[in-house]
Amino acid sequence: MLNDPRSHGLWEKTAPPPPVTPRLEGSVSADVVIVGGGYTGLSAALHLAEAGVNVRLLEATEVGFGGAGRNVGLINAGMWVMPDEFAKEIGSHYGEKLLDFLGNAPYLVRELIARHGINCELETNGTLHCAVGREGLKELEERARQWQKRGAPITLIDAAETGRRIGSNAYAGALLDMRAGTLQPLAYARGLAHAAVKAGAKLHTGSPVVSTGEANGKRVVKTAQGEVSADWIIVATDAYSHGPWVEVRREQVFLPYFNLATTPLSDNLRHSILPNREGCWDTKDILSSFRMDQAGRLVFGSCGALRGTGTAIHKNWARRSLKRLFPQLGEVEFEAEWYGQIGMTDNALPRFHKFGRNTIGFSGYNGRGIAPGTTFGKLLARHILGEVPEADFPLPPTDVKEAPLRNLKQAYYEAGAQIAHFTGERF
Repeated sequence: MLNDPRSHGLWEKTAPPPPVTPRLEGSVSADVVIVGGGYTGLSAALHLAEAGVNVRLLEATEVGFGGAGRNVGLINAGMWVMPDEFAKEIGSHYGEKLLDFLGNAPYLVRELIARHGINCELETNGTLHCAVGREGLKELEERARQWQKRGAPITLIDAAETGRRIGSNAYAGALLDMRAGTLQPLAYARGLAHAAVKAGAKLHTGSPVVSTGEANGKRVVKTAQGEVSADWIIVATDAYSHGPWVEVRREQVFLPYFNLATTPLSDNLRHSILPNREGCWDTKDILSSFRMDQAGRLVFGSCGALRGTGTAIHKNWARRSLKRLFPQLGEVEFEAEWYGQIGMTDNALPRFHKFGRNTIGFSGYNGRGIAPGTTFGKLLARHILGEVPEADFPLPPTDVKEAPLRNLKQAYYEAGAQIAHFTGERF
């Protein structure tokens, strides 16, 4: 996208094409206008259109341009926060409700893919959170205990079973979550867009919002070439927010994250490395993630930005890491490389914001956007349809607050990842 192979890498290379989505031009009216063409906005558009609502979606660049088209493709349940911490952060009433809401979110993703025939390389064999050493295993034991007391299909597997599933003896064990899985993230976003258009939603790309206001009792959203008058506005721009809702962007601290994709592996290697195609990540503070796509490419990622000195540092570290994890690979060639930003809130939980009359949105997915974005989008649609009152939401409304020292923290994270990867995996 935007002639930058490092923005969406492998996903843009292998995703089916998006629907035709012209720029917004002229003045139009709608029941609901959605700003943002990621998972939240597309899911809301789809569910509203299926209910017969006149909905317009405005995307500044292209469908899936933000985090929806750049992420690893792990369909996770829950968030990074330990289950018991939810109640401590937002109270017991909301804490357990949000846990249940997010824990079941991957099932909605599967249901939409099946119902709309979305071609996005869905895999439903779970994910593996991999323990690095004894401390990592202790963390996973506690995480398993907290999920299992809530009835979640979580299994702690030992080092031998982890090694068999991954094809590496590097880990002390792993947490297998059968709610979760993997997909091709940009293909999923484009599939939601096709489904929304088919249901009757009008999608406009290349249409960044420049201002909002009110006229004749309607909410008005303006772009450079047009405007939409509507009863409701859904703000679904999250970490890529600009214009009237740039405050949503400033509420989050950005953590850079990159991915590298190997060329397709041989049949023998595919049988020994992730034969069941689970998505994986480890318990390190500067974590690594890895998964296989359907063509047999190993997608390997970690914290860091592929720009400046970081490009060579992170790629060389990745080669060393892969050699340690999977010595059977030999020398690897990378077919694609890309990176983006993970927006992190101060407590690593999402936010529900009310920006004015009939103007609402969820944000702050902390690197867990696929399932939460999809299910929050459906929730917003159901709320506007009158099916779910705000009192039944899994999050309380909160004011938008700029993250303190965000620029300093972001520079620290990018530099820290370079230092860690420059020195890492050398011995």
